[in-house]
Amino acid sequence: MNRAETILVPLGAMLAGMLVFGLFCAALGVNPLLVYASIYKAGFGSWYSWQNTLVRASPLLLCGLCTSIPARAGIIVIGNEGAVIVGGLGAIIAGLATLSLSPAISLTMMALAAMLCGGFWIACSVALQHYRGVSAVISGLLLNYLAIALMNQLVEGTLRDPSSLNNPASYPLPPDHRIAYFAGSHVHYGLLFGLIACAAVWFLIDRTTFGFAMKICGGNARAARLAGLPVGKLVVIAGFLGGACAGVAGMVEVAAVHGRANESLNAGYGYVGILVAFLSRHNPLGVILVSLLVGGLLASGGMLQRAHELPDATISDLQGILFLFILLSDTVYGRLRLPWAKTHAAAA
Repeated sequence: MNRAETILVPLGAMLAGMLVFGLFCAALGVNPLLVYASIYKAGFGSWYSWQNTLVRASPLLLCGLCTSIPARAGIIVIGNEGAVIVGGLGAIIAGLATLSLSPAISLTMMALAAMLCGGFWIACSVALQHYRGVSAVISGLLLNYLAIALMNQLVEGTLRDPSSLNNPASYPLPPDHRIAYFAGSHVHYGLLFGLIACAAVWFLIDRTTFGFAMKICGGNARAARLAGLPVGKLVVIAGFLGGACAGVAGMVEVAAVHGRANESLNAGYGYVGILVAFLSRHNPLGVILVSLLVGGLLASGGMLQRAHELPDATISDLQGILFLFILLSDTVYGRLRLPWAKTHAAAA
């Protein structure tokens, strides 16, 4: 696979998906060009739009890493949503238990608890596949439902704030124990967590021996074993790191957006993170760009409903179409005949 393919194939898949989505809009009697104009306006047309996009991109950065990191070790993970939920639950429990401590220590404990809970959640799924032959895709999907059931049990039981009435939620965090916002905006500092995590994961994978060993496992596990690499240990650690990122996304939603744990933790960011990971070809730096793009799409759902009388779920349809074409594009790799690639091969 040459470097041009890693850019052209996903780009072509996105364009093909947008074309099909345009046909879908036309079938509903709506001008596709106006729809795309509204998406751009709602996601990127003004500073207010950019703020909405950045707020939605913040958890996507971390959820995209949840799939990208294990994928580099050869394991496809889709338990992101469950890791976000248990990460948020771990964060709120740690936050409520440390209210007597300083805000800095309390937020640190919340982040650590979220990382441990999310990391353990995904590591279990990866370990089941490596050691017991249970598909990480199936176990991750089932663990998502288990996480939702656990959230409902805690939020409607042990952690429930009696004042939440018909909208069960945990006890709230006080304002000084929450993640702050950038001055003059509604963009929280949780965005920095995602950006730092993407940069750190890129360095880990591309600039360390651990990352090199992990990529060898992802390329050929049998060859990695023959080379003496601890494949099981490497893939489980990769799963833990990915889950830890998703857990922090849950912590950010609790400590910055909602101030408490409730059913909003199950907002679907984990599932969208899978799309982000595949669109970026599991490249941590690519996750940043794709998260901004997909965040803009999520921010435009209400605009499509108001301006074109399309269902709010229309954006979910677009995401599904894009994901389908990204998966189909895997069959294209290695088959492109690029003129400059031929010239380079001839010169070599």
